[in-house]
Amino acid sequence: MPSSWKAGTAYTSWWPMKDNMEMIKALLVFGAEVDIPNDFGETPAFIASKNSKLVTRKALLTLLRTAGADSRSPRVQGVSAERCPAAARSFFSLGRSQPPAISFSSLELQDLMHISRARKPAFILSSMRDERRTRDHLLCLDGGGVKGLVIIQLLIAIEKASGIATKDLFDWVAGTSTGGILALAILHSKSMAYMRGVYFRMKDEVFRGSRPYESGPLEEFLKREFGEHTKMTDVKKPKVMLTGTLSDRQPAELHLFRNYEAPECVREPHVGQNVNLKPPTQPSEQLVWRAARSSGAAPTYFRPSGRFLDGGLLANNPTLDAMTEIHEYNQDLIRKGQGSKVKKLSVVVSLGTGRSPQVPVTCVDVFRPSNPWELAKTVFGAKELGKMVVDCCTDPDGRAVDRARAWCEMAGIQYFRLTPQLGTDIMLDEVDDTVLVNALWETEVYIYEHREQFQKLIQLLLSP
Repeated sequence: MPSSWKAGTAYTSWWPMKDNMEMIKALLVFGAEVDIPNDFGETPAFIASKNSKLVTRKALLTLLRTAGADSRSPRVQGVSAERCPAAARSFFSLGRSQPPAISFSSLELQDLMHISRARKPAFILSSMRDERRTRDHLLCLDGGGVKGLVIIQLLIAIEKASGIATKDLFDWVAGTSTGGILALAILHSKSMAYMRGVYFRMKDEVFRGSRPYESGPLEEFLKREFGEHTKMTDVKKPKVMLTGTLSDRQPAELHLFRNYEAPECVREPHVGQNVNLKPPTQPSEQLVWRAARSSGAAPTYFRPSGRFLDGGLLANNPTLDAMTEIHEYNQDLIRKGQGSKVKKLSVVVSLGTGRSPQVPVTCVDVFRPSNPWELAKTVFGAKELGKMVVDCCTDPDGRAVDRARAWCEMAGIQYFRLTPQLGTDIMLDEVDDTVLVNALWETEVYIYEHREQFQKLIQLLLSP
């Protein structure tokens, strides 16, 4: 669905589906303009006011109003508010701060916020990096499969509010799994609006059949987007790191795929390391698509990428590992007598793929059964215990966020953690468009509810 669609024209074209709230929500999520008239000079508000169903009419008008539709005139040409139906006039008299409470059976549109205003007029991004900036900014992107769409929506909001491309707002970008793919997209100047469309196409190409999925479609997708022969060091700014898990050793080890030379203190081989362990490929020889594939090799979803597994096994939220890397990189510069190149880290932005709702668990007890009933309880308990262990190890929120916030506060660094609360638990390989659009909708609501936090962030990012 192109982001340039105009709500007025589109809404008229699906007049037979004018009661489809999901479709209207999707249009707004994808950036439809709510004040653009159709070929007859009719705005979406005017069309909605003609709906014969009272509840639906009020819902549509409230939706459009709170999405930023102009309330002064429902029709642009030839029809004034005084000549409009009474339903339309009652809409314009509604208080903007207190929309009527309306209940929907499928999607809770009563939570609609003023999300489309930020989209008008169409924003133009500056591609100029501010070289006057004396302090560094770090962007960290969680793992989460197709839920990377949530990160994309958050980045679109940041880009629109700042007018600057993400690539030029940050000096360091760290990503895990899907966050790693987006980090590389940022490095290679791909717009987030473009990546949103890419993700909706990618899920249908990649998540086909049963798990574990064939690696071929994912690898072809990565080659198509980043090039088959592109090396990690081909683009220098911003500095990018992707997390991966080296699984050819025990214990497994976190590895960072970089577009710069690693600090000397972390370069392999380590002191006392087994000589039979093969060191990873150097950044100058590392293929971009292979780095992305390795960072996203989630167990049970995809086969390992050589000796690499998904970075989310050790750093699903890469914030602390990224901050450690930056500290070691700067210390390396100081040891080399290049302390003048060191810039203090001043802003850390951590973007999540949405928090799943907590649910009660009845049993995680595992014991030796003595009868068939106890055997069933043991099997169920083992399954729940295994899921709990995996979730705890890969949880990007909770204590991972608390630790990052605490360390930033101790170091005098501004820390922003942005991730919406999702209404349902969304799998990494979700392919249902309605589910994903609803997640984007919840993200837009979250953006509006946290608008003051976003404004503070933008001010800091734009400060030299």
